[in-house]
Amino acid sequence: MTALWVIVPAYREEARIGGTLQALAAQQDTDFTLLVVDNGSDDRTAGIAREFAAGAPFPVEVLVEPEKGVGCAVDTGFRHAIAHGAALLARTDADCLPEPGWTAAARAGLLASGGLVCGHITARADEHGPLGRRLFRGLVVTGAFFGRIRPAHRRRHGYLTPYRMHAGNNMAITAGLYEAVGGMPRRPSPTDRTFVNRVRRRTTAIVQRRDMVVQNSTRRIRAYGVVGTARWYLDRGAGGRGVDPR
Repeated sequence: MTALWVIVPAYREEARIGGTLQALAAQQDTDFTLLVVDNGSDDRTAGIAREFAAGAPFPVEVLVEPEKGVGCAVDTGFRHAIAHGAALLARTDADCLPEPGWTAAARAGLLASGGLVCGHITARADEHGPLGRRLFRGLVVTGAFFGRIRPAHRRRHGYLTPYRMHAGNNMAITAGLYEAVGGMPRRPSPTDRTFVNRVRRRTTAIVQRRDMVVQNSTRRIRAYGVVGTARWYLDRGAGGRGVDPR
């Protein structure tokens, strides 16, 4: 089977990474290698991943990337995976819960499209109640709509396909395409929009799969507030706050 690697960048996630690892262990398709990229954490994030590796149903590697920034961790992880034989790459984050069909949907989407697969994100049920989850969904829908109508994202700027909402914590890409577009930008953060626009200039092979589902952390709402979170999803910056809500 075509080699799939799952990359999980992590920074100070000792409280949440265990849930992410268990969600990956519960995947219907476990024929993949897991790479956790610890971004220089000063807690037990890397240690928890190493302990998990001892009983995991798939190979697990832990890599340390000391250069701070999620783009740095993701790019280092993807390039490490490619150098060690990965043909298909999927990413989630260490505060997210991929649903059981996630890796199977990512693999199917990549084999069918040969390009970039954007998954569907929902809110974690253990961080906010129903109102918070509806608010999160509304912010995501608003951000996706803004992305589609934003003048800078229009096809006259050299893009080959319409803009699509791209959540970095729920995406998959072929190794060949990742290298062809120059990889994930290491700076500045956030890097997801820049990355998807690199892909849009290269290919039309960008698909969305509703069955590739990740439950997303909603802690940004608590850290930034509703207005600050809306600014974030509308690409208006963090409003003077750090880009990492921890």
